[in-house]
Amino acid sequence: MSDQPISGGTNIIPINIEDEMRGAYIDYSMSVIVSRALPDVRDGLKPVHRRVLYGMEDLGVHYNKAYKKSARIVGEVLGKYHPHGDSSVYDTMVRMAQEWSLRYPMVDGQGNFGSVDGDSPAAMRYTEARLKRIAEEMLSDINKDTVDFQPNFDDSLQEPSVLPSKVPNLLINGSSGIAVGMATNMAPHNITEVIDGVIAFIDNNDITIPELMVHVKGPDFPTGATIYGYQGIRSAFETGRGRIVLRSRSTIETTSTGKEQIIVSEIPYMVNKAAMIEKIAAMVNEKKIEGISDIRDESDREGMRIVFDLKRDAIANVVLNNLFKYSQLQSSFSVNNVCLVKGRPMTLNLKEMIMYFVEHRHEVVTRRTQFELNEAEKRAHILQGYLIALDHLDEVIKLIRESRDPEAARIGLMTNFGMSEIQAKAVLDLRLQRLTGMERDKIIKEYEEIMALINRLKEILASKELRMEIIKQELDEMKERYGDKRRSDIVHASDDINIEDMIPEEQMVITISHEGYIKRTALSEYRTQGRGGVGSKGAGSKESDFTEHLFVASTHNYLLFFTEYGKVFWLKVYEIPEGGKTTKGRAIQNVIQIEPGDKVRTVINVKTLTDDDYINNNYLVMCTEQGVIKKTTLEAYSRPRSGGINAITIHEGDRLLDVKMTSGSDELVIALRSGRAIRFNESKVRPMGRTAAGVKGVTLAHDKDVVVGLVAVSSPDTTLLVVSEKGYGKRSDIEDYRVTNRGGKGVKTLNISEKTGDLVSILGVNDQYQIMIINKSGITIRMAVSDLRVMGRATQGVRLIKIQDGDSIASVAKFEFTDIIDEEGGELAKPDLGDVIVAEEGAADEAEDETEEDAAEDSTEESPE
Repeated sequence: MSDQPISGGTNIIPINIEDEMRGAYIDYSMSVIVSRALPDVRDGLKPVHRRVLYGMEDLGVHYNKAYKKSARIVGEVLGKYHPHGDSSVYDTMVRMAQEWSLRYPMVDGQGNFGSVDGDSPAAMRYTEARLKRIAEEMLSDINKDTVDFQPNFDDSLQEPSVLPSKVPNLLINGSSGIAVGMATNMAPHNITEVIDGVIAFIDNNDITIPELMVHVKGPDFPTGATIYGYQGIRSAFETGRGRIVLRSRSTIETTSTGKEQIIVSEIPYMVNKAAMIEKIAAMVNEKKIEGISDIRDESDREGMRIVFDLKRDAIANVVLNNLFKYSQLQSSFSVNNVCLVKGRPMTLNLKEMIMYFVEHRHEVVTRRTQFELNEAEKRAHILQGYLIALDHLDEVIKLIRESRDPEAARIGLMTNFGMSEIQAKAVLDLRLQRLTGMERDKIIKEYEEIMALINRLKEILASKELRMEIIKQELDEMKERYGDKRRSDIVHASDDINIEDMIPEEQMVITISHEGYIKRTALSEYRTQGRGGVGSKGAGSKESDFTEHLFVASTHNYLLFFTEYGKVFWLKVYEIPEGGKTTKGRAIQNVIQIEPGDKVRTVINVKTLTDDDYINNNYLVMCTEQGVIKKTTLEAYSRPRSGGINAITIHEGDRLLDVKMTSGSDELVIALRSGRAIRFNESKVRPMGRTAAGVKGVTLAHDKDVVVGLVAVSSPDTTLLVVSEKGYGKRSDIEDYRVTNRGGKGVKTLNISEKTGDLVSILGVNDQYQIMIINKSGITIRMAVSDLRVMGRATQGVRLIKIQDGDSIASVAKFEFTDIIDEEGGELAKPDLGDVIVAEEGAADEAEDETEEDAAEDSTEESPE
C-alpha cells in the first residue's frame, strides 16, 4: 500500500491489526482497572465515589446544612469531575445512601432511595441528599495539602487523587467491582473492631493475623444475619480470599392455635428479599420444599419480618434446614481482596490492608503538620511585624503620615525598622482600632500562642512516635463517634473443628507386618534392654508373619507409603488404628487403597505438605532391589489422593526397596545382600519427574544378589551399622567407604560367612540412636547404639541378638534417644539401660579383622557404568 498523500492531504499508514488491537485493549483494560473498577487501598474508594463525595463537599452540602436536590449534585459532579453519564453518578450516590448496601452510609438521602426488595429509587429530580458526618471525616483536612491533586478531565480544575480518610473505609464498607481479567469483592467490617485492630498494629508492627483476629472478629454486614463458620473468615484474613457462608437470622415460634412458624428477621447481604420469597414460594408449589402452608412478608418500618407458617405434621428444624439448603436464606460471600496499591492491583490480607491505611494516615498527618507549620510561621512573621510597629508606634505613625504614598511608606518601614515586605504591607493594612491597649495585648498573646504551636508542630515532625500517637487519638475519636455493636454474629460450623487440634501431639511407634498389618503404639510401651538380651515379645501375629517396618512418628505427621509396585499413598499418623504392643493391628488394605498383591516397602515421615520452602528443598531418593536409583522433589508428592499415585516406574522383575528423604547434597550408601556397599554423592543423581524409572546406582555381585538397604548421610558423625541375618552386626566409620561414582560394585562392608549369614540391613546411626531388631518369629530387642563400638569396615562384627534355631533377623529400625518418654516427669529423657539380660557374655566382643584377600578383592572394584 502506498504512503503517498491522497485527497485532503492525509496519509494512510499501514499497521498490523494485531498490534493495534493488542495495544488498544491493554490501554482499555488498564483504564478499567485503575480508573473505574478497583478501590484504592488508602481510602477504599473508586474514582466515581471519590468524585461524588468531593463534589458534594465542593457544593457545601454538609451534614449540618440543608439538603440539596440530587439533580443539582449530579450535575455538579458530572460537569466538573466525572464525564461518564448521569446514571453512573446518581446510582453511585444512591448506593452510598442505602443502609442495606453500606455498613456505614456516606450520603444522607431524603426521599425514595430504593428498598431491600430491589425497588428502584425515585428520579434524581425528586430526591435530595447531603453528606453524612462520617463522609466529612473522609474529607477532613483535604485543603491542608494532605493529598495530591490531579487535573480533571478537561484540565480546567483540580480533583483529589485520594481522600485523607480519617476512617479505614476500605475495611468498614468493603467494595465490589469487575475489572478486565480481575475482580474485587471486599466485605464490610465493624468500625469498632477495625479501629481496635489498627491501633493494635500501630502498637506492634510485627503483630500476627491470628493476633489481629482477637480484635477484628470477622466481617459485619449491614443486613446482619449470621456468619456460619470461621474457616472462610480465617482464609480471607490470612490470604485475601475466602468463602464466607451467611445464614438468615431465624426463630421458631408457636402460635396460639398450636401451629409452628419460622420467623426470619435478617437475611444475607445483597439478597433481594422480594425475589427470594418469590423463589421459595415457587419451590413450595413444586414440592421441592415441603411442610410450609403459607408465606407472608410482614416487614415494616420497625424492621424485617418474614413468616413461614408450617403444616401441623412438619418438623420445624427440618423445614428450616431445607430452606437453608435450597433458598437464599443461606448464601455465600466470596471474599477477594483486590485493590490498588500505588496504582497496581494486589490481593491483600487483613494485616496488609491495615498497614497501607496506617501508612496513608501517617503521610496525611505529616503533610498536614507541615502545612500548619508553614501557615503558623507565616502568621508569626506578620505578628512580629505588628510587634515591631507597636514597639515603635510613634515613629511608625510619623513615617506613615509623612510618606507621599503607600509605596513610600512601605519602603520606609522596610528601611527604618528592618521589616520584610510582607510585614510592612501587613502594618499598613492594620486597622487603627488594633492600636488600643486591649488589642495590643491580644496581638502579644496571639504571638506567644503561635510560637508555642510552632514548637509543638516541629516536635511532631521530628518524632514518628508523636505522629503515631496523633493517629491513634484521632482513631479513638472516630470509634467514640461512630462505633456501634456488631450486626452479624458468628457461629461455629461443623467443619470448623479441626480434628488435629483435638489430638495431642505425641510420639508413636508405627509397625507394619510382613503380611500387611498396621498399627500405632505409644513409644512408652517399649522398655529398653541391653545388647545380647533375648528380647521381649512384640506384635502378636501368626507364625508365618513378622514385623517388617517399625519407626517412630508424631501423631500430627504425614506418612507417605511407598509400595513395591512403585505407588505412593498418604496418611496422617493419628488416622492409623491404635493398638497395644502385642496386638496384631489392622490390615493395611483397610487403611489405604493398596492394590491386591502389592505391599508397602517403605514409609517416609513428613512434617508438612503445605510449606513451599520445605517441599521444594527436600528430595525423595528411591532405590530398587536391582540397584536402580531415582531422585525427585518432595513437591511432586505433596498433593494427597485417596487412591494413591505412581511414584516411580518399576521395570519387570524389579521392585522398589527403599526411599529416603534428602536435602539435595547428602551422600548415599547402597548395600547389597552379598556384603558389599557403594558410596557416592547425591549430586550424581539429577532430579527427575515423578513417573521416571531412574538410573543405575550399583552393580550387583551375581544374579541372586539384591540391594538390602539405602542410607542417606547428611551428618559427618554418622556411622554405618550393618546387621546380618544371624544376629551379627557392627558399626563402621563412614570414611572407611571411599567416595566413588554411582554404578560401581562397591567395597566390602561385612565379612559374610556361614556364621553371620547374608547381610539384611544397613543403617546410618550415631550415639544418640537406639535400634530395634525384629526376628521373623516376632521377637524384638531394643538397645542403644552407643553400646556398639566402631570397628573396621570388613570385620565380621559382634553378636547383637541371640538367634534361636530356625529363626533369623527380619528387619532393623532406629530411633533417637529424644523419642523416649519419661513416664514419671513427662519430659524427654535418656532411657534407663539398667535392666540388662546378657547372653554369651564376652563372646560378643570378638571381631574378625579384614584379611589380605578381602583387601585385594576391594581393590578390584569395577569402574562405574
